[in-house]
Amino acid sequence: MNEAMLKRFEQPDEVREFEKGRFEVVNIGGLTIGRATYQPGWKWSQHVGKGLGAAFCEVEHVGMVVSGQAVAAMESGEIIELNPGSLFYIPPDPHDSWVVGDEPYVSLHFMGADHYTK
Repeated sequence: MNEAMLKRFEQPDEVREFEKGRFEVVNIGGLTIGRATYQPGWKWSQHVGKGLGAAFCEVEHVGMVVSGQAVAAMESGEIIELNPGSLFYIPPDPHDSWVVGDEPYVSLHFMGADHYTK
């Protein structure tokens, strides 16, 4: 297929829902792009990892924070603050993540979306 495409997250190809969060997936141009929306109080190890039987996420991420705030905490102790407008790279090393504050957190994922929450 060699034609232009236009897609929107309002009509995703797949939706992965979990407590306090949602991950919408759109496949376009050979890429899998995700939009993460997490509510205040969301934490990966509790609301995603627990259901997968994992204490840490080991998916490699490249993304951009749209709104809200979160942190990614590497098992090594490094803490990465995720704020609106930030582009981020999280290596596939064990890490946890959680929402900071009272606003929902929204980010786009350009790498790792195909494996995230699976």
